[in-house]
Amino acid sequence: MQFLPLIIQLVSGAAGGNLTGKLAKKLDLGVLGNSIAGILGGGLGGQLLGMLGIEAGPAGSLDIASILGSVASGGVGGGVVMAVVGVIKSVLAKGK
Repeated sequence: MQFLPLIIQLVSGAAGGNLTGKLAKKLDLGVLGNSIAGILGGGLGGQLLGMLGIEAGPAGSLDIASILGSVASGGVGGGVVMAVVGVIKSVLAKGK
């Protein structure tokens, strides 16, 4: 297992989580919350797509296609998990 694609997914997940937080103000968890949810989503999203066999390049390669695939899967995964956590937080806050 190579760690560079995972690191790329985690960093782009944090960026995706923060971007989603800025675009959807009602779901914003703050910079730290967006980053943590994004990192989790980036790692999970990238690994899930890898397990499903949906990768941009050959496994373990570091060409431009695999790097862009890691960035895309990490960013999207981070944004999705951050949005889900934001929705859960807002629903729980309304119940109080």
